[in-house]
Amino acid sequence: MTMGRPLVSVIVTTRNNHETLGACLRSIIEQTYVPLELLVVDNNSTDDTKEIALTYTSHVYNRGPERSAQRNFGVAAARGKYVAIIDSDMELEPEVIAACVAALSNTSQSHGVIIPEESFGQGFWAQCKRLERSFYVGVDWIEAARFFDRETYMSVGGYDEKMVSGEDWDLSGRIAARGPILRVRPFIHHNEGQLKLWRTLKKKVYYARQARVYLAKNNVGSKLTTPAGPLQRYRLFFKQPRKLLRDPLTALGMLFMKTCEFSFGAVGYIFGSRRSIHE
Repeated sequence: MTMGRPLVSVIVTTRNNHETLGACLRSIIEQTYVPLELLVVDNNSTDDTKEIALTYTSHVYNRGPERSAQRNFGVAAARGKYVAIIDSDMELEPEVIAACVAALSNTSQSHGVIIPEESFGQGFWAQCKRLERSFYVGVDWIEAARFFDRETYMSVGGYDEKMVSGEDWDLSGRIAARGPILRVRPFIHHNEGQLKLWRTLKKKVYYARQARVYLAKNNVGSKLTTPAGPLQRYRLFFKQPRKLLRDPLTALGMLFMKTCEFSFGAVGYIFGSRRSIHE
């Protein structure tokens, strides 16, 4: 039944993710596509993340210090012709891997696939995040590839391990230089959990402090007009006024949340830049 089908390796990176990991790994082993191998690369979890992972696969490793290094380690250990890079708070629709393999199998020109994402979670801010992410589906300059031809991934060097922010866009750009990035229809569902605004802003500051590496490497000019910046995002939102007006309260919450994120991100970027000057 699986003769002639290429092996797909799915790499999941973790760190203290016991709340979402089980659902993530179940969605992978329940894919309609076979053959498939599952690798979990943990970063020194202090909860039962590793124990949960071991109930789904024997390929559980420990690697740090950040997700780029974890992902590269997983791909290096993988045996598949194709690799999928999945976060531990994601759940895959059953046809995701099959659709990705079909997309790349039909061409020799493309080496990466974008899988659309949809958010879900509990509480008002999770609904705001769900609305925000709905604007990004089909937008190349926001969505990044997560499924790759392994040989091409290795040949371009994988994720840049000096990057903590923007590494997805950076890798997609290098893969796109080898051929167009494809898309599939099945979704990844991103579990936001009980989203708290202050946690989101704290995370935004952390990643913004590291953004200078991505911006310098990719010759980004104005920080306002970069795809991660506010002007492009607001343009994207207001191009679809009917979607905003469908649920005005959630739309206002989303715009407030994004404004706070950009404001806190600007502070983080300034502090990160000053730190780099003194290093």
